[in-house]
Amino acid sequence: MPSQTFTIGELAKEFDLTTRAIRFYEDIGLLAPRRAGLQRIYTSRDRARLTLTLRAKRLGLKLTEAREILDMYDSPRDTAVQLERFLGVLGAHREQLEAQLAELQANLDEVRAQEKQARAALARASKPKAR
Repeated sequence: MPSQTFTIGELAKEFDLTTRAIRFYEDIGLLAPRRAGLQRIYTSRDRARLTLTLRAKRLGLKLTEAREILDMYDSPRDTAVQLERFLGVLGAHREQLEAQLAELQANLDEVRAQEKQARAALARASKPKAR
């Protein structure tokens, strides 16, 4: 059974990407389509790598991290090593997100405190003065 192939336009439409974005992923080594003259021919493997690349982006991983992890699955190495590396990348990213979340929470707390002070000052300024 022949493997399914895709054009750059088909992948762009399916994933709601520009062809330029797909070519960028190719340039940095995430995709490696075959060529037929000037036309790129993407395989099911390329489509799967694009799916995983976009998932990594949604998780907030760097494209270099995504490529490293994807490339590990192309090698004949032990799956445990690959999963340990993936867990390491995910753990580091989670810690970064948690730190950002804590910083955002502190900022929100400060904004709320400033709003409370401003409302109290406005209430004092709006009261009629006794003569």
